[in-house]
Amino acid sequence: MPRAGLALLSGVAIPRPHWLSTPDDALAYAGPLGRQAQPGHRCQFLRDGAETYPAMLAAIAGARHTVHLETYILADDTVGRIFAGALLERARAGVRVRVLYDAVGSLGLADDYLALLRDGGVAVLAYRPLRLGRSLRRLSRRNHRKILVVDGAVGFTGGLNISLDYATPAIGGKGWRDTHLRVTGPLVADLERMFWEVWHHEGGQPYRRRPADARETVAGPETSWATVVENTFGKRSSIRREYLAAMTAARTSIYIANAYFVPDRGTLKALLRAARRGVDVRLLVPERSDVPIVLAASQHCYRRLLDAGVRIFEWPDVHMHAKTAVVDGAWSVVGSFNLDYMSLRQNLELIVEILDSRFGHIMQREFVRDLAPCSEVELERWKRRGWWRRLASWIAYRFRRWM
Repeated sequence: MPRAGLALLSGVAIPRPHWLSTPDDALAYAGPLGRQAQPGHRCQFLRDGAETYPAMLAAIAGARHTVHLETYILADDTVGRIFAGALLERARAGVRVRVLYDAVGSLGLADDYLALLRDGGVAVLAYRPLRLGRSLRRLSRRNHRKILVVDGAVGFTGGLNISLDYATPAIGGKGWRDTHLRVTGPLVADLERMFWEVWHHEGGQPYRRRPADARETVAGPETSWATVVENTFGKRSSIRREYLAAMTAARTSIYIANAYFVPDRGTLKALLRAARRGVDVRLLVPERSDVPIVLAASQHCYRRLLDAGVRIFEWPDVHMHAKTAVVDGAWSVVGSFNLDYMSLRQNLELIVEILDSRFGHIMQREFVRDLAPCSEVELERWKRRGWWRRLASWIAYRFRRWM
């Protein structure tokens, strides 16, 4: 069946959406927080650990005042030791270095690794450590964000943790597929604020953060309107509202890559409605997952999506961990937010929302690149799945609110 939208054949260039000419046009896709986007950002797309880790380490090496690193997983492996060395070198040079990691995401992190950092002058803080007497609800609320801010001037965020999982096989890594951003411009101050708020909320040693009005714009032709949106204390639905606004406004295409795709009812309905009105809706999901029960729950949704005309592609290689979306080549997001209940109701999350057809073109190009090795899920083949697989998906989906 022919689909509306842009051609997505491998090797075919994706045309820019010429009807999108001003930032005001792109704002039509934004939700209430996205409409607060500001100009003057330079956003660099970083693919996998091969591009992300060198860029982060280069920024750390150039730090003169502060380095603030926040991550869900901090691993004592080759990548973790490389980052530890970079942080310690800056701390010895007099830079104030602070590291915030999630106690559950980094469960099993060796004491000698933490002692190495602390003895070298790095301030280290665990988010919500596991302690007797804490309620299960409190323990289930984790910090899933990934933030690096250097000197309050350059920021990084996206899906990559500090772990060998994302590194290239050349250094013993697994080569997980993921996406990160390097950002300069006004929203870096927001990333700095977000780190500061959680650091202080969790009892970190107080410090004075960069003034909120020190928001430097970036000059030049390749700059974007952008903002950062967070799921945090008292703001559980902020990111969801931005996704729903963009899906509802979509004219031609919705391309989503998501590692743990178990959408809530409203998000699922928005995707179904978009496909039924002729929007080219494509999902990139992992064929295999590091959390198999989440993948089983995700697959329970496939039949309804396929019936509506949504096209689903499965990443066949090592784990696909990205959390990205691009709508009509105008509205793009990169961040830590999965389209699942844990991200929606439990975790601290964030996305960078970019309203720019130039950056949207990059996002579409990378999505096409990712489709090349994938296999498409076909409706007729999906209907013929064994009853035991359908039952496993149905059972897993019943527990979707707790995964």
